[in-house]
Amino acid sequence: MAKRPRKADKLQFQTTSRKEFRTWFRGEHTNPLPHNRHFYKQGAIEKYVLKGWAPETPAIDVNTQVTAFGSCFAANISNWLSRRNYNVLNKSDDAGRAYVVACGEGMVNSFVILQQFEWAWEGKTFDQDLWHGYDTESYGYDPEVQAQTKKMFDETDVFILTFGLSEIWYDEPTGNVFWRTIPKDAYDPSRHKFRVSSVEENKDNMRKIYDLIRKHRPDAKIIFTLSPIPLQATFRDNSCITSNAVSKGVLRVAIDEIYREKQDEGVLHYWPSYEMITDAFGQPYKHDRRHPKDEVLDFIMMLFERTWCKDSDMTDIEQLSGYIIAGAAAGLFPSVLQRVCENKRYVRLRRIVSRDELLDEPFADKALKGMLETLAAHWEAEAAETGDEDKAEVA
Repeated sequence: MAKRPRKADKLQFQTTSRKEFRTWFRGEHTNPLPHNRHFYKQGAIEKYVLKGWAPETPAIDVNTQVTAFGSCFAANISNWLSRRNYNVLNKSDDAGRAYVVACGEGMVNSFVILQQFEWAWEGKTFDQDLWHGYDTESYGYDPEVQAQTKKMFDETDVFILTFGLSEIWYDEPTGNVFWRTIPKDAYDPSRHKFRVSSVEENKDNMRKIYDLIRKHRPDAKIIFTLSPIPLQATFRDNSCITSNAVSKGVLRVAIDEIYREKQDEGVLHYWPSYEMITDAFGQPYKHDRRHPKDEVLDFIMMLFERTWCKDSDMTDIEQLSGYIIAGAAAGLFPSVLQRVCENKRYVRLRRIVSRDELLDEPFADKALKGMLETLAAHWEAEAAETGDEDKAEVA
C-alpha cells in the first residue's frame, strides 16, 4: 500500500463549491514564504532569507585582504569589517588616491564598476571625462591612481561589489556611461542621454567583471550584493517609487542569472542584504526612507561576519541581542525592547516578559518571550560573574 504523504509535503488547493482538495507536486527544494510570526523566532533571518546563500566555509580571516566598493551600501560593509580589525584594503593607509577609495561608494551602476577593473588591469581609458566626484570635479585617468588601484586589486583575496541602480546617463556618440549624471555646465543635450539599462546589459557587465577577476586573481572570492538603498530621485517621467522597483529588479535578475551561470565554479557568491532589509523588518529605514536604521545595519553586518569570517568572536547571544534591537528599532518588536536590550537590563526585561502579552498572536508572543528570557538569563549570569549589579536596575 502506498504511503500517504505527510501534511507538510502537500500543497493544497480548493476547487469551487465541492471543496475538493488535491495536492501539487512540490519538487525537492520548495521553500514556503514565511508568515510574520515566523520572524519572532531566533534564527529567522538565517532560515527564511539567508538559506541557500551562505558559503560552505567562511573565507575571511584577519589576514584576508578584502576590497569592497560600488554603491553607498558598500561603505557599511567596509566600515564594519575595518572596525572589527579585518584587513579592508580600501580602508588602509596604502590605498592612496584610488577612486574606489575616494569615491568607492559612489560607483552605483555595473558600467562604472566594470570601468574600474578595465582601467586598472587592462589599461583601458576613455576620450572624455566620465568620472566626476561628489562636487562635480573631474577625476580623470591619472596613471598614479591607476597604479594604486591595480596594486589594490592585485592583492585582493575577496571582492565585495555592491550594485545600486540601473538608470544611467551616457554619451550617445561613444556609448560611454558616466558615473552619475553630467555636471550642469558640461551637459550637451545633443549627445548626453538617459536610459534604463537592461538585464542583459548588466549581466554582461557582471560577467566581464567576473572574468577579469578570474583572469588576474584566479583564487579570489567574489561577493555580489544589491544595495537596499533606493533611488533618491528618478530621471524618468514617473514616480521615484515605481522607478526604484524597476531599477532594483533589473539588477537583482542580472545578479541571479550570472550567479546561476557561474555558481558551479565556487567563486561567485551573493549576500542578500537587500532582501534582509526590505523584506524581514517592518520599518527598516530612517525618516528619509532611503538609509537603513543603524540598528538594522548592525545586525545585518553581525550576520555577515558570522557567515563569512572564520575567526569571528561574535556570540549567539550578541547576535540574538542585535536581532531584538534591530527588530525593535524597525517596528517588528515593541520599541521598549531596544533600550532595555542595549543596556542589558535583565530585571526590566523579565518584567516586560511577565506581561500578559507583548504581541497579539499567541505563537509570536510565546516565541518572542522565549528569546527575551534567553537574553535575561544570560545577562543575569554575566552580571553575577562580573559583580556588575547596575545591570539589575530598571532602565
